[in-house]
Amino acid sequence: MTNLYSHLRPLLREFIVGVHNLSPTVQRHILSLQPASKSTSIRLKVNIFSKKIIFSTLLLLSTNAAWAEPQNKQEQVFRYTNANGVVVFSDKKPSDRPYKRLLFDCYACNPESKINWQRTPLYTAKYQAEIAKAAARYQLDPALIRAVIHAESAFNSGARSRSGAVGLMQLMPETAKEVGVANRYNARENINGGSRYLAQLLDRFNGDIALACAAYNAGPTLVEQLGAIPNYPETKSYVERVQILLQRYRQL
Repeated sequence: MTNLYSHLRPLLREFIVGVHNLSPTVQRHILSLQPASKSTSIRLKVNIFSKKIIFSTLLLLSTNAAWAEPQNKQEQVFRYTNANGVVVFSDKKPSDRPYKRLLFDCYACNPESKINWQRTPLYTAKYQAEIAKAAARYQLDPALIRAVIHAESAFNSGARSRSGAVGLMQLMPETAKEVGVANRYNARENINGGSRYLAQLLDRFNGDIALACAAYNAGPTLVEQLGAIPNYPETKSYVERVQILLQRYRQL
């Protein structure tokens, strides 16, 4: 299994490149962490300011939505401070000190999902008018909007993640503000705002649906830096399943 640090390193590199330029969407997306084959502790010697940045951002990244499908397994990372005052991220829970458990999962992103994405029932009747209007306004394929909604929330307008992402297209407060959404639980506003943001990502990535969807999941800054889909099991699964759903919705 991939060493935990190989997953943390791109995230930390993003802090180094420009903390003040982090996209608000990075805060709502999980950067899936895989435990190493043997328990691995990574000790990051950082100053107080860096500790606050890393800790607060990782908490925002740890999405725990009450998705429709029960999760068979959640990737877990434990964050704590050791006796020397060093911040530790480990797949092993400490027995002698307080810790924070960071959980990483989502509806369409779990690599171990048992859903058959080629056969799972599609949502063909819900929010037809809202999706059609947003598609026309932002020149999007309505099937793409429907596929993203399916992947993000399984068409649950009341979905809320522990990181604060809300609604059909799982908008964070900062992203919602950027795209003019006042009530994230309102289906019409959420679809309009999420579609507007999706259109912005498609424009940013020259119409590449895979990269735009990767950016929707993992944040545009990271995808832009890599020039590719991040090598996170969650993001790769998300992009693959959105593309499957997109083709299926297009065939209706």
